[in-house]
Amino acid sequence: MNLKEMVGEKAAEYVKDGMVVGLGTGSTAYYMVEAIGRRVKEGLDIVGVTTSNRTKEQAEGLGIPLKSVDEVDRIDLTIDGADEISNDFQGIKGGGAAHLFEKIVADNSDKVIWIVDDSKMVEQLGAFPLPIEVIPYGSQQLFRTFEQKGYKPAFRKTESDEKLVTDAGHYIIDLHMEVIEEPHSLATWLDSLTGVVEHGLFLDSVNTVIVGGENGVEILEAR
Repeated sequence: MNLKEMVGEKAAEYVKDGMVVGLGTGSTAYYMVEAIGRRVKEGLDIVGVTTSNRTKEQAEGLGIPLKSVDEVDRIDLTIDGADEISNDFQGIKGGGAAHLFEKIVADNSDKVIWIVDDSKMVEQLGAFPLPIEVIPYGSQQLFRTFEQKGYKPAFRKTESDEKLVTDAGHYIIDLHMEVIEEPHSLATWLDSLTGVVEHGLFLDSVNTVIVGGENGVEILEAR
């Protein structure tokens, strides 16, 4: 069993009967959704809320009952991956281009668990490019703003070199900052920019981190 599978299986144990569960997106979340799907076949009674079209298709294929985020009052627990987690449990997400939906689901959840392998644990955020989801109109102006700040922006592209379009119909500009000294003030600034729909800084959001490493699974309580 690989590390991603290990933490995915472990996270699925947190899901109990009667819960509304946010189902994350990405290579590690994939295994968690598979594990929950097996438990549903064995009689686990839950409702899933998915964070991307990709996860929705996977969950439907496994027979997990689903509702949209707008059809539930509250989400009991969301389990998702992360691209980087700092010493003080701040995160970058959005490598899979799903961070807008992931953040909406996380913000409406009572508890958030991130599942990662130990390569995602870092001292400071920033080595992983920070994804900024922007509306197409005016996106070149935002790109210029980021360039002037020295943030080394790049539009996320598809394999055929087109601009990638998210599930919500937006573009993504990745910022190659290397180190983010003050994530909170950066987040506030990004939130203030017209045309920025959402960014990949997930701050003060996670409660529990499940980390897979050579010595097995470690559970870290963040907040």
